[in-house]
Amino acid sequence: MFQEFTKYDVVICGGGVAGISCAYICAKQGLKALLVEKENFLGGDVTGGLVVPVMKSNSSNLNCEFFNSLVEYAKKFDAQITYGDENCGWFNPVLLPMVFENMLCNVGVEILYEVQPCNADKIENEVCKIYLNSSVDFNKDRKMLSLPIESSYFVDATGNASLAKILKCKMWDDNLQKQPSSLRFIMSGVDLGKFSKFITELDSDRNITTTYLIDSNYHLSTAFTWDENKKWALEPYFRQAIKDGVLIDSDLAYFQVFTIAGMPNSVAFNCPRLVDFCDEKSYSKALIEARKAIYRLSNFVKKYLSGFKNSYISNIATKTGHRELARVKCEYDYVVDDIINEKEFENPCLKSNYPIDIHSNKKNSSVLYEVRSYSFPMESLRSVDYKNLYAIGKIAGCDFKSHGALRVQASCMSMGEGAARDIARRVKCK
Repeated sequence: MFQEFTKYDVVICGGGVAGISCAYICAKQGLKALLVEKENFLGGDVTGGLVVPVMKSNSSNLNCEFFNSLVEYAKKFDAQITYGDENCGWFNPVLLPMVFENMLCNVGVEILYEVQPCNADKIENEVCKIYLNSSVDFNKDRKMLSLPIESSYFVDATGNASLAKILKCKMWDDNLQKQPSSLRFIMSGVDLGKFSKFITELDSDRNITTTYLIDSNYHLSTAFTWDENKKWALEPYFRQAIKDGVLIDSDLAYFQVFTIAGMPNSVAFNCPRLVDFCDEKSYSKALIEARKAIYRLSNFVKKYLSGFKNSYISNIATKTGHRELARVKCEYDYVVDDIINEKEFENPCLKSNYPIDIHSNKKNSSVLYEVRSYSFPMESLRSVDYKNLYAIGKIAGCDFKSHGALRVQASCMSMGEGAARDIARRVKCK
């Protein structure tokens, strides 16, 4: 019943890592927090999209309480390892939804599944109420079509800025072509001992290929792309597969694999990429083609790479991995020169050294620009249109090029935590 829902201090729309981090820290700060998620699980890209591991970056320990807590919680579920490069963000995407729920329930966050914002009430430059649609018909006589939710603060962590768009917020429009999306998958039944030996003997470049024995299990990472700015040890195998008709040219665009915490003999693939799409029809076609590519890639590794002979596809992402969909205009327009010039801010929500990483579907067009250290300000999380609306994660207020550095999970978690602490200060000052 509608009357069972009371007013909240903060409502977070979107249960990806940015939204989860925000909800967790809000509750720990004593706020009454509601997290709403359109799917029936938490985690967004990291779970439904199989986007693991968390890319390593130097966070300077700013707004990292959630990430550190996540590592400890995940250990209890055997859903985490620390890789040989000391990256403790290697998680199990299948188990993480339970980990996230455990974390949030333990601090008192309320969670609503399979709902999403459909409308909002506002007075001048303040949001006062949002309405949620439910995709589940709980009552044959009454479908819960527009559940009203009141709150002092609202956070859009949806990844596609769905709440901000309902509110007609100003958006960035500064990129002619978005970064390509991916449909990840997992193969199991891999002899990782064989594959580890094969790939380390083949590739001596430890910036591309690494293997470690961790808790008696082999863990590894390797990659190949069709870009010609590096020498790829796997290139002859891909070229032969093209000649043999096992792969097609677009399959060579990007290939990256990682092992998975708690899933011995399994490998997660950061590929294939979706071909360019611009509307519902072309996007649907791109998804169909991506699943065809998954089948081709699975046949490729079984035929050409040692250790994959008896492997099989065990999981295909239920969520497309979109690197970038929309970005909200906020109080401060953060641009790539702020990263390059290492601009300092009075109120940063994160510090990082993750490179400017811009993927492209065109050969030799990707960008990987190394940087030393940069800050991202809280003002780039606060909507320029509404004084009680925050935009966090992949939709934060930055330009296209800086977004290439800021979109990674560790930074999104710090954004969520930073926004939570900012909201808590404001609530307590009222």
